[in-house]
Amino acid sequence: MMKKSELFFSFIQVPVDFLMIIFASISAFAIRNIPEIMALKPKLYNFPFDSYIKIVFLVAPIFILIYALEGLYDIRSTRKFWKEARMVFFATSIGLVIIIVAIFLKREWFSSRFIILATWFLIVFYVTLTRLILTKIQKYLLRKKGIGVHRVLLIGHNGKMSLMNKIIRQNKNLGYRVVEHLESAHLKEIKQVRQERGIDEIILCEPGITDDEQEKLIDYCAINNIVYRYLPTTLQSSKVEIGFLAGEPVIEVRNTPLEGWGRILKRIFDIIFSIIGIIITSPIMLLTALAIWLESRGPIIYKNERIGNDGEKFNVFKFRYMKWECCVTKENENLQEAVKLEQGLIDKQSVRKGPLYKIKNDPRKTWVGTIIEKLSIDELPQFFNVLFGTMSMVGPRPHQKREVEKYMEYHRRLLTIKPGLTGMAQIFGRSDLDFEEEYKLDLFYIENWSLWLDMQICFKTILVLLNRRRN
Repeated sequence: MMKKSELFFSFIQVPVDFLMIIFASISAFAIRNIPEIMALKPKLYNFPFDSYIKIVFLVAPIFILIYALEGLYDIRSTRKFWKEARMVFFATSIGLVIIIVAIFLKREWFSSRFIILATWFLIVFYVTLTRLILTKIQKYLLRKKGIGVHRVLLIGHNGKMSLMNKIIRQNKNLGYRVVEHLESAHLKEIKQVRQERGIDEIILCEPGITDDEQEKLIDYCAINNIVYRYLPTTLQSSKVEIGFLAGEPVIEVRNTPLEGWGRILKRIFDIIFSIIGIIITSPIMLLTALAIWLESRGPIIYKNERIGNDGEKFNVFKFRYMKWECCVTKENENLQEAVKLEQGLIDKQSVRKGPLYKIKNDPRKTWVGTIIEKLSIDELPQFFNVLFGTMSMVGPRPHQKREVEKYMEYHRRLLTIKPGLTGMAQIFGRSDLDFEEEYKLDLFYIENWSLWLDMQICFKTILVLLNRRRN
């Protein structure tokens, strides 16, 4: 059920979008007539503004209708802006195709390709910009005044619901406020909470609920205009495929979409983006190699053995940021002393929980090494790992053998795909996460892989790297 404030923003968005479409069309017409633009590309067609604006007012409602059909006027405070911006782009592109077809059939309108493309771009820009402004206003009212907040009742006491409760309470911009957290779905308790505090939504995660209790709860929510959601169990949230065996229906739980063509597409993506990464970062890598060579003796690149897909060993390439005698690699003649030193530092100075370690104030780093490790430049040679096929652009980070040996059995699902240069954990906390949180993020990636998700993670990794890594 939409709140009154959400209905208001949904209503006001229609005339705002209409005005932005008109404004974008007029802007494109004006830009076309700038003398400098005309000098670059002389106009092939001339038509009066009054005829043009009539066509614009005829076309604008078509875009509004497309936006409505695409769900762009369901302006809930809980929506995600970037998802909305993507919908604006696609809906406007659909409108562009319709306009091109209409002009092809009715050429007396106008045939300026510049105006058509410029208007499409400006509509996307203006509509997205005004929606961003309205979103900021809506979020401000939500955060400061509590206007439009969704009162949510959580049912079920387990790890998932405790995490959900914590996230909602810490982030007011989500648009939710927890009114109560119940252990079980007893209607008597739910009715009492609704009477005392009000309920807009119910989120359930209680595997032990009976079918009869769930039916009553669904009916109660429908009768009282309460949104009913549930967090699925592991099997319910898995990707499944239905087939037949000996005439009986069989449900197969798929570990990951990275099978068949999925794996082929990901490999093509890896090759293309690793080559682009090598080309773009080659000046940085050359300067880094020179700095390491000038500062200390030893190889510029060191190979660190890690465990990859299906438990296979491979060497990760990294710029050496430690003194050579401290590097844990087979090429180091002082390997045993280096391992002993590292283990001592792990025991005394590691700040991470679980199988993984992170040594704070590591004394083994060189001066150059401290800088390149802080800026993640030490990991740039892993573009070559991706190109050679031992790693992927996106995936769980590769771990050392001694770390993998400390895995619980279920953690080994991380070894079912190639390790990645970056991943979900790197954009949602990096080394500040404990291992169990990192595992859950990587497992989500494995189960929900797509090329679009890979592109999003790569883009967000760049944004994360602009912020200096905390010590």
